Amino acid sequence: MVDKYDKNTSPYGWWVAVTVERFQFDDEDLNNMRRRCRAFTNTIILKATDREQAYSKAVEYGELGIDGKSDWSDEKGRKGRWVFEGLSSLMPIYEEFDPDGSEISFVDDVGITVGRVKSWVREKHELEVFDDGNDE
Repeated sequence: MVDKYDKNTSPYGWWVAVTVERFQFDDEDLNNMRRRCRAFTNTIILKATDREQAYSKAVEYGELGIDGKSDWSDEKGRKGRWVFEGLSSLMPIYEEFDPDGSEISFVDDVGITVGRVKSWVREKHELEVFDDGNDE
């Protein structure tokens, strides 16, 4: 870890971003913000010289992510497309990657209960990577 860093720069040029996209049917009431939809948040890692370039690359990645998914129809013939909404997070990574593990982000919670912290922890079999069920 770099001893002294600026929270808005990445000493090694690595950034983590979260893109947000959702599916929208053509016949939806676009004024109804309470309508239901399917949405994806995608966490990506990218290389960039500064936060401006990181932002541009993350947006480009998000926009490219919907290519090929547009103009889709469901089994009832209802048509729609994926819509890129934007970014929900963009943060610098402060360390170079180590094959044995690297911290890519952190959250500093102050004044939180021990019970709340313990509620975040999952048993091994509860972790996403160990869920062998089929979601589709």
